[in-house]
Amino acid sequence: MDLFHAREHVHELANLAGRLLAGHRDDWLAERLADLDAGDIPALIAAGRHLRFCGSLARERDKALHYFETNAHRMHYAWYRSLGLFVGSGVVEAGCRSVIGQRLKLSGMRWTENGATGILTLRCLEASNRWEETWQPPSQSRAA
Repeated sequence: MDLFHAREHVHELANLAGRLLAGHRDDWLAERLADLDAGDIPALIAAGRHLRFCGSLARERDKALHYFETNAHRMHYAWYRSLGLFVGSGVVEAGCRSVIGQRLKLSGMRWTENGATGILTLRCLEASNRWEETWQPPSQSRAA
């Protein structure tokens, strides 16, 4: 789950609670972003539940918190960083542009959907160094 996308959801929740939090909105937002960065989604959800809304605002809050409840298992950002992993989607998006653009978008190229799928599959296998895992060379024995 992209950290920056999740941060947008925290900002939306803070904007929803702006009047309720009065002059403390920015502090509340900073604390929730720190919770998110640490991967402490239960603390973020608990803080959101403490926002006492009525009617449609309560439904909006619940909808915003539902995003975190259903995706919490994907939001262990501090742990991901400790493993040296990226927590944003920019690297993946750049990799896709590189793999696709390098082979499919060269001048004058035209592809059918099947042809593009086939060549992209091969490019992804090569780019991920997983060629040997999937390639099965033809058998050396011949039928008599």
